[in-house]
Amino acid sequence: MKARKTLSSWLVNRYLLIIRNEENFAEKSTFSFTYAKVILLAVTVFIILMFLSLLLVKTLLAQWFDPRHAQIEANKRFYELTAKVDSLSLEVDEKERFIKNFQRVLSGDTIHIGEEYHQEHNEGNEIINENIDVSQLSPIDSQFRQEFERTDMSLLNYSSGNYSELQEIFFFSPISGFISSPYNVKDGHFGVDIVAKKNEPVKSIADGTVIMSSWTQDSGYVIAIQHRGNLISVYKHNAELLKKVGNFVNAGEIIAIIGNTGELTDGPHLHFELWNNGNSVNPEEFVTF
Repeated sequence: MKARKTLSSWLVNRYLLIIRNEENFAEKSTFSFTYAKVILLAVTVFIILMFLSLLLVKTLLAQWFDPRHAQIEANKRFYELTAKVDSLSLEVDEKERFIKNFQRVLSGDTIHIGEEYHQEHNEGNEIINENIDVSQLSPIDSQFRQEFERTDMSLLNYSSGNYSELQEIFFFSPISGFISSPYNVKDGHFGVDIVAKKNEPVKSIADGTVIMSSWTQDSGYVIAIQHRGNLISVYKHNAELLKKVGNFVNAGEIIAIIGNTGELTDGPHLHFELWNNGNSVNPEEFVTF
């Protein structure tokens, strides 16, 4: 009797495939296999081919045969470009505003900067105040409101920011003398006027690079230096400038000679300003004259 074959025995039975030369029947190669190995190999090849087919359908074949593919890719590219244009537009606006304010600082037109600053920060307060009826306030509230508006507390001070980084820096005095006109935002005076001896040298308060060295109608000979920490020092009404744009200067190095140049001056003195991140800073808080 023949032994009955089962599925397991059929799968694990070993077979030998022999390849011979047709002319002389010489044996060329042999392969040993089982049906289990053949089935496993066929399933593996099928899975790989199916995966490659799906990949081609989503990529290469979609570009060739799917009419929606080009439109979808164009929409994605359009959205990306729109986001980039919006971000670039905001960045350009910020840079233009900074350059515009900086040009005004260098030209001595600091009054308009103060007006824009107050206008931007008062827009929200104006909207709130429109909804308030002053006539409905009690006499005590009205009196307190009037007294507060007459005080300096109602004025915006450009040096009210956080300048802890500047307080850690040692600044040289630009010139030895006495202050004839202090820093006063209310009057549009964004620096201090220092009276000193004739032909007294003006020194850089810290290491930095000269970003302006020229003549202006209002401030005469002006030199400005960019320091670290987004700090700019400005020296106006000089008689002579000793540094050019692009020169690197060390702290305490002589950069100009005190003078009386420009229309907005009434005698030999140095008008000195400090600007941090585009905001005016009271020089007396950081520099000893």
